[in-house]
Amino acid sequence: MNEKKIEKPKRAVALGFEQGKDEAPYVIASGTGKVAEKILELAVEHGVPLREDKELVEALAGLELGDAIPDELFAAVAEVLVFFEKVNRERKRA
Repeated sequence: MNEKKIEKPKRAVALGFEQGKDEAPYVIASGTGKVAEKILELAVEHGVPLREDKELVEALAGLELGDAIPDELFAAVAEVLVFFEKVNRERKRA
């Protein structure tokens, strides 16, 4: 029997956070399939760093637009924000 692997549709979540203004990061966009592709496309167009973390995306996808990141996801999201900050610093040096 020949089994074919069925891939899940692409999923993406975008977060917003302005230091000094926001108490916690929050969901600004979320979607699957073509919506996810558009989120990723816009991120690339605007120079937003991308990071793949399927487990975190699945957890964040359950939130509504505008929802702040819950405490149980804060450490994982903080790790992503540190990654973004590092990428941005490296870009400025280049």
